[in-house]
Amino acid sequence: MVNSQGYRLAQAVIVCAVASGGVAQAAEPAGAEPLRIGFVCPQTGGSADFGQSARHGAELAIKEINEVGGYRGRPLVLVTRDDRADPEAGRKAAEELITKEKVAFTVGFCNTGVALRALDVFQSHQHLLMVPVATGSPITQRYPAASSFVFRMSPRDSLQSAFLAQDVARRGLKKVAIFADRTRYGDSGLADLERELSRHRIALVHVVRFDLGANDLLADVQAAKAAGAEALVVYGVGPELAVLARARTAAKFSGPLMGPWTLSLRSVWERSGGTAEGALMVQSILPDPSNERRISFMARMRRHLGGGTLGSLMAAAQTYDAIHLVTLALFQTRGDASGPALKSALENFQHSYSGVVTTYTRPFSPSDHDAFSANMIWLGTWRQGALTYAYPEDARRAAMVRRKE
Repeated sequence: MVNSQGYRLAQAVIVCAVASGGVAQAAEPAGAEPLRIGFVCPQTGGSADFGQSARHGAELAIKEINEVGGYRGRPLVLVTRDDRADPEAGRKAAEELITKEKVAFTVGFCNTGVALRALDVFQSHQHLLMVPVATGSPITQRYPAASSFVFRMSPRDSLQSAFLAQDVARRGLKKVAIFADRTRYGDSGLADLERELSRHRIALVHVVRFDLGANDLLADVQAAKAAGAEALVVYGVGPELAVLARARTAAKFSGPLMGPWTLSLRSVWERSGGTAEGALMVQSILPDPSNERRISFMARMRRHLGGGTLGSLMAAAQTYDAIHLVTLALFQTRGDASGPALKSALENFQHSYSGVVTTYTRPFSPSDHDAFSANMIWLGTWRQGALTYAYPEDARRAAMVRRKE
């Protein structure tokens, strides 16, 4: 099977006309030295559902690239590390990948706090890091883009928070309660939400900070209800989101449960016992029968999984696109895998890549290392265990490609 995404590698020896059934030609003999790609995301623990999904996305991309010749005849190899959603484990993994494994570049991090703990490792070694999943705003703010080796494929939380606040206002709601976990992700999400709600003159009537592993939030929801909250907005990851969904139902809270992309994790629905029905979340991608690229990707992913299910379509698709983008940048550098060369190539991207999430033409610039802009995100919802568009008009417009503004 060949990669149906159909990218062209300009000025490269491999020509991959996949969409039309083209044949790849290797520029180097069989047995050429593999190109090692670092990968670090949680494979165990409370964040494993989207960490494993990210790994599956990376594996599928590498498999398809290798089937059409790899990088100039060199097979791509994924060197994987499990950070367990632990900041110290993530930092250690970053050091190992760069100094011991000698990977060409690294794709990694699902958790904001883990990414932030490791950023200086990549920066000090001038090693390119592409973040496919973690969304905390500070990740691409730690260093000025002009000198940073950190890029991101996921919609940052400042975009998601603005989108959520806008939707709260659209619904005519005036009072909101925020539930945020006690992590760096929760910290940055809460700060972003407070700012955006204030811009829309929406009152923040109750704030709850909860620990990872919290298993009872009923009293907190009841307190939010008593404070007059008309919506619950959550910033967290993992099982706690399902706990909040169950507590909302038990408290008979009639307002919407809203949040960033993490509310779309399959584990949230499964652990909520169906109480996540109607929950609203920001999405970069949703299952869409009218989008050929996405349907093809999901079919190929099901085969890759042996018929299994993904914990997160977003994590898998964004990571899949990340591998393709950096590989294209490597062709643009004519094989120079140094951080400065890849950084310059991504900032001055010469290809148009028809990805799964969207079509990337100029995803980055010397002053902007985030691939997403506000016009590229959607509002999703859980309906009978399936993710879909919250607004029918969005579903009708889904076939239109949204490019970065």
